[in-house]
Amino acid sequence: MANNSSLYSTMVRSGRTTYFIDLKEAKNGNKYLSICETKLDGDSKKRITLRVFGDSMEEFRRAIDDAVAAISQP
Repeated sequence: MANNSSLYSTMVRSGRTTYFIDLKEAKNGNKYLSICETKLDGDSKKRITLRVFGDSMEEFRRAIDDAVAAISQP
């Protein structure tokens, strides 16, 4: 579905969990966000990947912004 080249890539570490956030481009030219969570679980790693495609990216961003704002409220 997608080539392996990222247009943007960053990593966030939080304890035993690492998040990889990549902007990628599918073979058909559509861009999508790939968010991968990797957790150390004993001697093994668990990995979960979420893909958000361009047509819903703005709505996804608003939902994340709203959630971050709700965290900072008393």
